[in-house]
Amino acid sequence: MTAAMMRVSDLCDFVGVQVDPTSRADDVYVGLEHVASGRFVRTGAGMASDVQSSKYAFRPGDVLYGKLRPYLDKAILADDHGICTTELLVLRPKEGVDPRFLVGVVHAPSFVEHAVAGTTGVQHPRTSWNHIGEFELPAFEPDEQTKIANLLWEVHEAISANEAILEAGANLKRTAMATLFRRGLKGEAQRETEIGLVPESWKVVALGSLGRVGNGSTPKKTTREYWDGGTYPWLTSAKVYDREIVSADQFVTETALRECHLPKVEPGAILIAITGQGKTLGHCAVLGMQATINQHIAYVATDTRKADPSFVRGYLETQYDYLRQVGSGGGSTKGALTCGFLREMPIPLASTLDEQRDIVAILDVIDRKIDLHKRKHAVLDELFKSLLHKLMTGEIRVGDLDLSALNPSDVAEVAA
Repeated sequence: MTAAMMRVSDLCDFVGVQVDPTSRADDVYVGLEHVASGRFVRTGAGMASDVQSSKYAFRPGDVLYGKLRPYLDKAILADDHGICTTELLVLRPKEGVDPRFLVGVVHAPSFVEHAVAGTTGVQHPRTSWNHIGEFELPAFEPDEQTKIANLLWEVHEAISANEAILEAGANLKRTAMATLFRRGLKGEAQRETEIGLVPESWKVVALGSLGRVGNGSTPKKTTREYWDGGTYPWLTSAKVYDREIVSADQFVTETALRECHLPKVEPGAILIAITGQGKTLGHCAVLGMQATINQHIAYVATDTRKADPSFVRGYLETQYDYLRQVGSGGGSTKGALTCGFLREMPIPLASTLDEQRDIVAILDVIDRKIDLHKRKHAVLDELFKSLLHKLMTGEIRVGDLDLSALNPSDVAEVAA
């Protein structure tokens, strides 16, 4: 027997009531920039008085669905009266439909796939109400809709709590780094330098004074002698996100090392992404093994008698925004840092290795806590996506789940 099905148009109506923002000046305004991918609630809002041209009006309980680039999976449940960009479709649940369930429906992977299949336009692909309204899903009874909504929102709230902890951890680390590299640990007087205040006993040295600075290259992919049977680790700029690099994804041969003039970089070197799209440029890591690198990474072969590599990495992390600014316009090559710039870059250096290591130990405690919550976030996010898919397709029912393994305290514990 075929299970009963329903369409999105059976659950809600599109309400395209356009209003002039000047007539709703005190209302909140929601744009696509206030909607995060895959999340049920908005991440911010503007004011109606700050926008122009006609907008859609919405009320609490409406679902605001992003029709532009639907693969971005943007949809939220409205918690207030307001106006929104016309790139957000206002979907109003029909009587008896739990709005929390509806927002789950439009985030389901199968719904996103359906929406993408109905896009028009190349540069600005958009889906439409006529198309998404045709999406079919099992005909859940109202009580089952509420049970599904309760479970999905419980996990969503745990993810939100975890993200708040991660943000707090990142803020704590930024504050700690700024304080430690400006004041040190000994409570000594400070002095003004070219990079600002530092403890009186510290030095300010050029990064290049700590060891040789250079970068690598990419052997020709078409020359099989450089790659086939390779055993020597070859790193790309994606690896700098590891912060402590102890493994490689690609390997080159001894022939490549010899003929392509690839540097053999020793453990303890600091690696810095000197090009990169998105957030890559400016990230740095400490190398924990012998390896070689491509042309998008610079290395500083740290003299560990002068500096703890993790101490130097910690300071460079405080300079991330500055490095990106230089790399995106201030260097000799647009979109890149240069080895010459890095050699001359001034950095603070605590007078003893012991003080450097003590500062590293403090930052490591914060980093371990942040890493723990990142792993928990990944688990929760995977659980959330799996539940969305399986519940909305009817593959599993809430009643089939052993919720003793997913009660509120357990979810909260994963988030915390």
